[in-house]
Amino acid sequence: MAPVAAGVSRPAPVAPDAGLVNDYPTVARADYVFGCMAANGQTRQALEKCSCSIDTIATILPYHKYEEAETILSMGQVAGQAAEVFRSTAMFRDMVADLRRAQAEAEVTCFY
Repeated sequence: MAPVAAGVSRPAPVAPDAGLVNDYPTVARADYVFGCMAANGQTRQALEKCSCSIDTIATILPYHKYEEAETILSMGQVAGQAAEVFRSTAMFRDMVADLRRAQAEAEVTCFY
């Protein structure tokens, strides 16, 4: 990426639109952006990068798969033996891995 002169801002990152399906509910997108901004700063730049990030994830992973992976991650954080199935089952690990790959692609696309 080319250096930016002092006082000149870069354009906001743009998510790829190939295959874009808008099946993510607004509340899911907003929830992701709020969490992302909490981790990356409450700035306009973070808003743009985080919005790009969820848009990128949406081009890679259909919403139902995103929702399943997020649920598995949440359930896996619960203490106790009952949650162990969410951490140790290969099918669940694969679902989470798909989400992690989409998040990695979004990070490369939007944050670098």
